[in-house]
Amino acid sequence: MPFRGRRSLSADELKLHFSLQALRHDIVSAPLKTKARKAAVLMAFEERDGELCLIFTTRPTHLRAHPGQISFPGGKIEQTDISPLHTAFREAEEEIGLGADNLELLGQFPSHRTFTGFEITPVLALVKAPFEMRIDPGEVAECFYVPLSFFMNDKHRHIKRFVRQGHSYQVVFIPWQGRLIWGATAAMIDLLCRHLKKDDSTFLNLK
Repeated sequence: MPFRGRRSLSADELKLHFSLQALRHDIVSAPLKTKARKAAVLMAFEERDGELCLIFTTRPTHLRAHPGQISFPGGKIEQTDISPLHTAFREAEEEIGLGADNLELLGQFPSHRTFTGFEITPVLALVKAPFEMRIDPGEVAECFYVPLSFFMNDKHRHIKRFVRQGHSYQVVFIPWQGRLIWGATAAMIDLLCRHLKKDDSTFLNLK
C-alpha cells in the first residue's frame, strides 16, 4: 500500500501499511565500525487533532554527547535490555513518561550506522491514547510534535553531501519552526517518508 502523492494518512492506514511488510536484511548507511556503539530510538506516532504526529525531544545543552540536538526518545542499549525494542520503550518512559502499556508496536527499521560510530535501531510504535508527559530535565530540554504530513512533503527535506576521512556522506536537514532536525534523526525520517511513498521492503515486522 504505497502512499505516492499523499502527505497524510490515518493511524489505521499506518498500521495496515506496516502489517503488510516483510523482513529484509540490514542496510548499511555508513562504513561499519567493528566496535559500533549500539543504541535504539522510538519513532512514536500520536494522533493529535485528527493528524498523525511524530514525537521529538531536544537534548539539554549540558550533555557531553550531542548537546542541544533534536532526537527521538532513546539511548544506549544496556546489557540488561533484551532487545532494541526494550531499549526504545524503556528510554521513552524514562525521558518523557511514555510507557510501553500505551504503545502499539508497528515494527522497526534496519539499523542506521553513523560516521561517529553509533549503530541506531529505530523502533516504530503508535501511541494508543493521550498520555501525561513527564520530562526528565536531566535528559530532555523540551518535547514537541511535528505532523507527519510536514515530512511527507519532499520540499521540506534537504540533502547535502559531505566528505569525512575519505568517505562521502549524505546528510539530511529538516528546518521546523526555528529548529533544525538533522543527522541520524533526519535520516530516519527521510527513510520513513521514502518507505511510505515507495512501499519498499526495508521495514522489519516484529509481530
